This record gives sequence, structure tokens and C-alpha cells, in this order.
Amino acid sequence: MENRRGYLPSDEREFTGSSQETLRRAARELYFLLNHGYPVKNASTFIGNHYLLSERQRIALTRVVSPRKEVMLRRAKEKPSGETVQIDGFNTIITLETALSGSPVFRCMDGTFRDLAGLRGTYRLIDKTDAAIQKIFDRLRELAIRRAVFWLDAPVSNSGRLKARIAEIAEAHNFDVGIEIADHVDQRLYPFSNVISSDSVVLNHCPSWINLNGGILPDISGVWSIDLME
Repeated sequence: MENRRGYLPSDEREFTGSSQETLRRAARELYFLLNHGYPVKNASTFIGNHYLLSERQRIALTRVVSPRKEVMLRRAKEKPSGETVQIDGFNTIITLETALSGSPVFRCMDGTFRDLAGLRGTYRLIDKTDAAIQKIFDRLRELAIRRAVFWLDAPVSNSGRLKARIAEIAEAHNFDVGIEIADHVDQRLYPFSNVISSDSVVLNHCPSWINLNGGILPDISGVWSIDLME
């Protein structure tokens, strides 16, 4: 069983020391290009080739850096709380599992944290899953949120098992939840207010969102948090 979510041994080399300094330069240059209208795919390929970045480093860059207009759009829609929230389930839980695993998570320009776990249709519960879900409910209570609807992607393996664990932990917390397993979760979240997600496309579309993991991760002991825009 995978117990260290979102980690490769090469991360120790690719996201520390001089490699991290190279990534910071690359992030500043990618930001410049995006702000001047270059498509993200072309710009990230150009920067990645220039600095001889690995595929994993390139993915990190594109998750961290967004054009100024998109960052401002997302920031303007961010809310401190809401009575009922819609949670992008795998997106939120996997980032917390990654942080709890001591694997790299990246503080992004829009204030979210993103990981490199890469779901790709497969998911297994690990020994950090329950702790991740519990932290979500603890934070929801801190924000005085009364109801949460978790959205889980139907095509992803073990979505049913994750639904069962969320339901069990919600019952233990005496928290009002709904859990939906559906296709195209990202698109289903577009119309909702008070969305909890770090998916950039979802944040661009939804009327408002709450940066739940942004309030959780700084309190996790030993979290490997990387900020490339410092």
C-alpha cells in the first residue's frame, strides 16, 4: 500500500537547494510571459527547456504560477466562510494526505496549496486518509460551517470506499454532510458558491470559494511547503 502520497525520491534533489533557486527564477520568468499573453503551454515549455527542468518540476511551475488577471479574479472571489460548502473531495483530501506524508506541497500565487500526487483515475486510501478527513471537519467547525457536500469523481477507483470513510467520520463529528459521486465533478462545481477546491479552472468559474487547506496546512507539523514566489 502506498503510504507516502505524492512523493518521489527525486523530490529531495529537484525541490531543494540550488534546484529550488533555479525554480524560483523560472517561476518569475514564467509569470512575466503569462502576463504578456503567452499561452501557458508554450511559455512553460520554453522556460522548462531553457532551465532543463524535469517533467515534475515543470508541473510544479504550472501549478504555482498564474497570470496576474487570474490571480486577482480568484482572490476577489475568496470568502472567509459560508453556511453550506461544496467540497472538491479528492482535490482537497489528496493535498492534505500529501502534506501529512511529508511530501512536497506548493504555496501558489492564488493562496492555495497544490501537490504533485497526480490522481489519473486511481486512488487508494492510505494511513493518512482518516487524519486528512478529520482535519477537514475540524476546520469546518472552526469556520462555523454547518453543512458540507463532498463531491467525488465517479471514474476514480475506490470513490465508494472514500465516501464510506467520510460518512463514518462525519457521523463521529456529528456533522451534517452530503456525499455525491458524480462524473465531471469540476464542471458540476462551476455554478456553486462557497466551493472548497484548489483546482484553478474551478476557482475561475465558481462565484465564490473558501481556501480551506490554506488554513489547515500551516498548522501541520513538519509540512514540506515550498513557495517559489518568495
